[in-house]
Amino acid sequence: MSDSASSELLIEGVTKRFGEVVALDGVSLKVARGELLTILGPSGSGKTTLLKVVAGFETPDAGSVRAGDSDITALPPARRDIGMVFQNYALFPHLTVHGNVAFPLEMRNVPRAEIERRVAEALATVELDGYGQRLPRQLSGGQQQRVALARAIVFNPRLLLLDEPFGALDRKLRETMQLEVRRLQRKLGLTTIFITHDQEEALVLSDRIAVMNRGTIQQVATTTEIYERPANDFVADFVGESNLFHGSVSAPGEVTVDGGRRIAVPPGTAVGQRVGLLMRPERFAPGGVNRFAGAVVESVYLGTAFKLRLACDDGMELLVRQPARGPLPVPGARLEVAIDPDAIHVFQ
Repeated sequence: MSDSASSELLIEGVTKRFGEVVALDGVSLKVARGELLTILGPSGSGKTTLLKVVAGFETPDAGSVRAGDSDITALPPARRDIGMVFQNYALFPHLTVHGNVAFPLEMRNVPRAEIERRVAEALATVELDGYGQRLPRQLSGGQQQRVALARAIVFNPRLLLLDEPFGALDRKLRETMQLEVRRLQRKLGLTTIFITHDQEEALVLSDRIAVMNRGTIQQVATTTEIYERPANDFVADFVGESNLFHGSVSAPGEVTVDGGRRIAVPPGTAVGQRVGLLMRPERFAPGGVNRFAGAVVESVYLGTAFKLRLACDDGMELLVRQPARGPLPVPGARLEVAIDPDAIHVFQ
């Protein structure tokens, strides 16, 4: 089966420059039918430019974009059959909720009776029955975002693009909307690309995550693999909290990190190889093979956990998360933690 037949969206070798700045550097990406793929990266990584190329708002200097069996690289946005939701909602302030949702259908010359049916169905899907005659200014931020979603799905698009849609919402509403979008996406079977710089949001929402930096894709993988087995330093550091060290494999199952400490790791990497080590803060426990002792230099109470920064006696510094049991260790307190080899990720 060809890539285009098995993928709803196929991006191949897309490059985009703005003057001397290379915004996208030969990006290739496949999105399966019905998949929710998140493009995650810091500001300036190229993720929004990639979304604009897919939507048709930017034309690539090289490469192609295919949707199913169709090459859409040169098609104008209105002919791509793509729904979009932006951070600022982009609702028409002078139109009612009904008018906003009906707009894409009117542009497609859908018969009036069909428009009424589809608008009612879309508003019911986003739980806004009875809100049709309100204006956007009469709605809360979360309700406005639901209207934007209804407008994006009302014409049954082949692809849904979400560009940091919850950035303007408070944390609790943001978390609610994340779950609603995931429910809606699964219910409708919509192939969806979600753009965010929030790692937690990406882990909650996605089937897979594509991590971007400086116009290139660093890794594409499931949420579990991105977190547990990042491909390189950038992914390890950007997704979640991390303790990152570098060194050389000094014996089978052993790495001597820069600074001289020997650490037991999973076997399988050739002796002499330069590697990175990732130790997640929550993987440390009271007992284990690799033991670290030192003084707490910073402690934060997080409700269910303590986040501690530990200055080890051998000069290493660790970020450690522990279940919040007993009193919060104060700066200066002595602490010993350990981590087993199988809790350490070794990467090239």
